[in-house]
Amino acid sequence: MKAVCWMGTRQIEVQEVPDPTILNPRDAIVRITSTAICGSDLHLYNGYVPTMEKGDILGHEFMGVVVAVGPAVKNLQVGDRVVVPFPIGCGGCMHCRRTEWSCCDNSNPNAKLAEALWGQSPAGIFGYSHMMGGYAGGQAQYARVPYADTGPIKIESDLPDEKVLFLSDIFPTGYMAAEQCDIQPGRTTVAVWGCGPVGQFAIRSALLLGAAKVYAIDSIPERLRMAEASGAIALNSDEEDVHERLKAMTGGRGPDAAIDAVGMEAHGSLYDDVKQKLKLEQDRPYALRQAMRAVRKAGVLSVPGVYSGFIDKVPFGAVFNKGVSLRMGQTHVHRYLKPLLQLIEEGKIDPSFVITHKIPLSLAPEAYETFSEKKDECIKVVLDPAA
Repeated sequence: MKAVCWMGTRQIEVQEVPDPTILNPRDAIVRITSTAICGSDLHLYNGYVPTMEKGDILGHEFMGVVVAVGPAVKNLQVGDRVVVPFPIGCGGCMHCRRTEWSCCDNSNPNAKLAEALWGQSPAGIFGYSHMMGGYAGGQAQYARVPYADTGPIKIESDLPDEKVLFLSDIFPTGYMAAEQCDIQPGRTTVAVWGCGPVGQFAIRSALLLGAAKVYAIDSIPERLRMAEASGAIALNSDEEDVHERLKAMTGGRGPDAAIDAVGMEAHGSLYDDVKQKLKLEQDRPYALRQAMRAVRKAGVLSVPGVYSGFIDKVPFGAVFNKGVSLRMGQTHVHRYLKPLLQLIEEGKIDPSFVITHKIPLSLAPEAYETFSEKKDECIKVVLDPAA
């Protein structure tokens, strides 16, 4: 089969690789019909996530048709159309039973690598380094899905792929980020740093949950236009002082909640750029610093943006002395699959709004460059494995 393989920093190739097979009774094999490049895939592409190896298959946003199931998988049949959540959950450990799926105790076979860096290991993730399990990803024609009896959701309607594909990651990720903001309908103001795909879904989710106002912060015009089309108030961080503008628009208090949808590759700080290049700091927390300072006293800071390790000059005193609640982590995608699918089926949101590029899988190397460099007004790329 064809698969998108990581071959080194900023080196992506589409290669012929062996088809996946059933390795465990709880496995399923899925023929992938649509897959996407996530903003967090760019962290791998740009070399900021350790333990990648040449030939690793990328991708954690995918859906398709079941072509084989292990003998323990009773909820799926060959021919079922499914969306696969990006974190892999066993369904039986304490965290999975508490619906904290991204904290699964059993799905990362390389847990010791993660424990050495973070103290404890989160769940395994498709196509996201050996530290996160070493699983082959979904930017391919087929994928093996472990714990298939607990993860994938069946799509039993005729909704097209582009409306349900993002249940795999960015819609639940944006929704959980907004849900963590304790939004009170008609009263809560939310500021979202980063208007990439996750930021766009955080904006729409905050509005679905009833936020009074949502402020969208970015420096890229097309992303701000998309945010405005959703109903947000756009702030161009290259043209105005975000902190002062937010104060002015919130009676001097600051927004009730802040969402950092940027993560480790924020732009705006030469200090962070240099330290990250010299490997003196793993992440560039420029947006995080702004959000910490801007959110109001006793507010909430929600962080869906991915951070991998150590960060510097973070104003922890600001959030401590203001009594800000911090909420973050990889998304518990399984928890949101059914309720968000229902929102789509009811027509309350059409997730395809975020797609700007639909291209064949064979053009993935060019797509990674276009997305990373923000060329051609690229916001979200969907790859067709059959084209």
